Amino acid sequence: MARLRIGSRGSQLALWQANHISALLRDRGHEVEIEIIKTTGDKITDVALAKVGTKGMFTKEIEEALAEARVDLAVHSLKDLPTEVPPGFEIAAITKRENPRDVFVSVNFTSIENLPGRARVGTSSLRRQAQLKALRPDLDIHPLRGNVDTRLRKLQSGEYDAIILAAAGVTRLGLTAQVRQVIPAEIMCPAAGQGALGIEIRLGDDAIRQHLAFLDDSSARQTTTAERALLNKLGGGCQVPIGAFAEVRDGRVYLQGVVADPDGSQVLREARDGVDPHALGEQVGDTLLRRGGDAILEAVYGQAAAAPQQP
Repeated sequence: MARLRIGSRGSQLALWQANHISALLRDRGHEVEIEIIKTTGDKITDVALAKVGTKGMFTKEIEEALAEARVDLAVHSLKDLPTEVPPGFEIAAITKRENPRDVFVSVNFTSIENLPGRARVGTSSLRRQAQLKALRPDLDIHPLRGNVDTRLRKLQSGEYDAIILAAAGVTRLGLTAQVRQVIPAEIMCPAAGQGALGIEIRLGDDAIRQHLAFLDDSSARQTTTAERALLNKLGGGCQVPIGAFAEVRDGRVYLQGVVADPDGSQVLREARDGVDPHALGEQVGDTLLRRGGDAILEAVYGQAAAAPQQP
């Protein structure tokens, strides 16, 4: 059996993910080590992610470690991986998916609908902000950075009336006590790839790919391929107001896509199904662009370009 080195970010959730994959590999008889690598996204903690404007902000340094053979594989939240994997790398496995939806978390309120006017809701995601504003324009949306437990502490201390998080992260860390509502995808379309782990390796590393083949889940591969193709068609990274959510139904892939103005004034939704996940993602993305998504995203990207870049 092989000695495998995993590259991972150092957050509580990232380490849960790396240890989860490590345990599965050890069950196969492999010897596994985890190397913690600090990424650009981890270093910038006082600026909303949408204003940083750096694709691969949570993956670049880990890919450098892969390229230099300091690690053999990298475990990522798939939604953090750019839709175009850089030359020299490949996604060897996409794991069975945790619930990809978002959740409403609050101490005092049971749902988005039950929040009082002017309630303070925390999220740094333009995607979540836009869909929240469309549903409840009377809410005050405020930036919220930090790992899952940091965000929950800010909620519990009264800084926010509610926060929106990914169901997958909350579930993996066993922190579901204050989850009040799993938000339907029809109300808040999740981020492309949310809930899935992407295992990245050096391109053409056949031995490592074979060791990881058992981790690749067919349904997760199909659904996330459709979602990431949609995101790629729209030119988006993980910090833009774009949602994508796919399910396999009776052998076909059903895909919902969303492009929204950050202020919630315009939310474009499109859904269709097909058998080719990549082609389906491109078709839904193209339809959204033609319906006005191009103008929405042009304005968003222009604002991002005008934002000061962080060192």
